[in-house]
Amino acid sequence: MASKAPPRIFSPSRRIAARQRMLALQAQPDAPRYLIDDMVEDVLERLAFLRFEPASALIVGDYSGELARALSARGVTVTEAEPAQGFAEEQPYPFEGFDLIASLGTLDTVNDVPGALVHLRKALAPGGLVIASFTSSGSLPVLREVMLAADGDRPSPRLHPAIDVRAGAQLLQRTLYADPVADHRPLDVAFRSLERLAGDLRALGLSNVLADPGPPLGKTALMRAREAFAAAGKDGRTVERFEILTLSGWKR
Repeated sequence: MASKAPPRIFSPSRRIAARQRMLALQAQPDAPRYLIDDMVEDVLERLAFLRFEPASALIVGDYSGELARALSARGVTVTEAEPAQGFAEEQPYPFEGFDLIASLGTLDTVNDVPGALVHLRKALAPGGLVIASFTSSGSLPVLREVMLAADGDRPSPRLHPAIDVRAGAQLLQRTLYADPVADHRPLDVAFRSLERLAGDLRALGLSNVLADPGPPLGKTALMRAREAFAAAGKDGRTVERFEILTLSGWKR
């Protein structure tokens, strides 16, 4: 019996376009990098805690290049891959045998997350480790409320559905990782305006890539959104939260 195709929640073409725009924006000297910096630091801390010293590593999605530089300085042979440049996470990988695979900020917008995790595991060498981090359920709570206020009685799909920590743990078990661990952590960032938040989301590759993105906000709805965002803040700043989910597991 043929396997059931995963639901088409995200548009692959919109996803690639959003990441290509992200790479262009990240070339600017003042680009926001707080999410990727947090993920890179977390990977290095986990490796230190585990006392795991890989000989080879695949890094997916780290547009900062910092993790590759840190691992290379330790003598690790590093391969880098980027979805915006044609790397397909929902297809079998063209390479394998890695001691470590770090996937940073990409699995939140693939349609087939279980399939992507299977391909990650198959690309590991026996005894290899996967660490995958991405934004998860609970992210952007203020923006979600703002968009509901802006749309009024007829809300449109504007923000992505997301995986929570419990579902993440179940996905690791389902895809046959050994010693699976799923945990999450918050990262709070203050913004002076809704436009500043929207600009950061574009530069972080977190803009809307839904297959059905909904209509753009009209002038009246945009005004309501600005007012709701300002009202949610204090002293001219509104704090928004990003929840980062990290999944890790081994190939035995």
